[in-house]
Amino acid sequence: MKIFDSHFHIIDFDFPIIENQGYIPPSYVTSDYQKETRDWNVQGGAIVSGSFQGFDQDYLLKALKQMGPTFCGVTQLPFTVTDDEILKLHNEGIRALRFNIKRGGSEDLSKLDYFARRVYDLVRWHSELYIDAKELPNIASTIESLPAISIDHLGLSEEGLPHLLKLVDKGIRVKATGFGRVELNVQNALKSIYDVNPNSLMFGTDLPSTRAKRPFAYGDIELIQQLFDEQAAHKILYTNAYQWYFK
Repeated sequence: MKIFDSHFHIIDFDFPIIENQGYIPPSYVTSDYQKETRDWNVQGGAIVSGSFQGFDQDYLLKALKQMGPTFCGVTQLPFTVTDDEILKLHNEGIRALRFNIKRGGSEDLSKLDYFARRVYDLVRWHSELYIDAKELPNIASTIESLPAISIDHLGLSEEGLPHLLKLVDKGIRVKATGFGRVELNVQNALKSIYDVNPNSLMFGTDLPSTRAKRPFAYGDIELIQQLFDEQAAHKILYTNAYQWYFK
């Protein structure tokens, strides 16, 4: 079955790497990713900037050139970035803006409303939030009013799942990623999200699984195939994310 990997990281020490909360990630370059996924029928994906990369764009542009045109980038930017720079990044294959609330390294939530609207209006980028879903009630009204938002790693927590499902019902997308880093019942979360909105879930490997209690394993893909019929699994593993990033 085809896969669009909606969430993975490239960590290239030829470019700046920032220690985050005492953590420095291991090297994981495009050839490492290609080797690890070569038997999985990965047809495209999204390279996501991590907290340890801050606002660096150069590593991401290099990685996108190496991965090819079926891959795109999710970057972190300061809200002071110029329109010209956003347009340049769009032309280089960037397709989304990330707010890393859990770990930092990105613009903060106070800029979410302004910045998410700005990049959407200018280049139709969506914005991605790495946030524990239990914190969503504080910003739910803002998120509901924004044109295109996704949430990472199933919202991370069991406590946050009801809040996440309310936003899924409003059209928010959710990444089916990081099964080894979440504090929730993954099977229940996947089924609940799909039942509310079949277009919401977007699979990703989260490779190389930095700081996760359990790294990604192929069994995470098999879990989706076991839980859902073939048509639903195809949506989760490929179609939903492909259409979200390459709309």
